[in-house]
Amino acid sequence: MAEEKTIFAKIIDGEIPSEKLYEDDQAIVIQDINPQAPTHVLIIPKSTEIPRLADANESHQALLGHLLLVAGKVSRQLGVDEAFRLVINNGAGAGQTVFHLHLHILANKGFDEGSLGREFG
Repeated sequence: MAEEKTIFAKIIDGEIPSEKLYEDDQAIVIQDINPQAPTHVLIIPKSTEIPRLADANESHQALLGHLLLVAGKVSRQLGVDEAFRLVINNGAGAGQTVFHLHLHILANKGFDEGSLGREFG
């Protein structure tokens, strides 16, 4: 039995419409549909569907580095490059709800020093 596509795979394949804030050959960036901060966007790898960060291996190294560079580029594009949080949830216990690796950029919200980002699923 084939696994059902994730919502992100459907967005990447154009089955679900979404406004892309950024796109290149390896990643897309979209608004989070359930924002946890005034600025909350998702960076999603396009060609490689890695369920969780812990499932990544050495063959994903270049892609993972690229996703971090995209985070910097998009933070500048959004004007939040002076203060933002980058979150990757790994597993349901950490709040991951879509099992297609993605990064959250959260900004324009006060973050206290003791917060570990658990509130950002």
